[in-house]
Amino acid sequence: MELTWYGRTCVRVRGKDAVVVADAYQSVVGPTGRGITGDIVTYSHPDDAPLSKAKGRRSRDGSTLLPGSLEEAFCLDGPGEYEVKDVLITGIRTFRDEHRGQERGRNVAFVVELDGVHVIHLGDIGHLLTEDKLTDIGPVDVACIAVGGALPANKAAELVAQLDAKVVVPMPVCDDADAGEALAKFLHEMGVPAPPAPQAKLSLMPSSLPAEVATVILEARGKV
Repeated sequence: MELTWYGRTCVRVRGKDAVVVADAYQSVVGPTGRGITGDIVTYSHPDDAPLSKAKGRRSRDGSTLLPGSLEEAFCLDGPGEYEVKDVLITGIRTFRDEHRGQERGRNVAFVVELDGVHVIHLGDIGHLLTEDKLTDIGPVDVACIAVGGALPANKAAELVAQLDAKVVVPMPVCDDADAGEALAKFLHEMGVPAPPAPQAKLSLMPSSLPAEVATVILEARGKV
């Protein structure tokens, strides 16, 4: 499994049999997807604009066939259990604030299993998780979590602890000028004494998962 970060909450997770792209909003990847390819596209919240050509036709399970740079990708933007190209994906209803979305709206966290590694993309979640939600999510190996967004740093670290993930990938979602500070606050709350060296991508398989939680900093791949 290979994970690449494109900026804000946009990541691509590549497995042997499928590629999942999360939050390919125009504000991150431009109006045509900036050459990103994928089999499945997930959107965590409706506030940002998806790709301009993301119309397509509806399949029976409610997913959308996207033309353009993410040609023939299935678009998922709601909670539920899906199986696309033999990949199991679970969407869990969450919110972007602590008041069930009354302030900032809804959010969907997506759990994907690729190559035996369970990855959760939390979108711009704004609250901790209930026991019921944690049960719906199940085991987590890698957690992609927004920093500098809806959750303050201490709550983001607490959420990571709830998930009991082995690898944490923070995704700064604030302006570049504030991203460093937001990341530093999160690392402090995670007990990371010094920022690890940024990596171009994260490559993992079940046998290479760390015994204790590790925080991985990724470089944004080619900003618009």
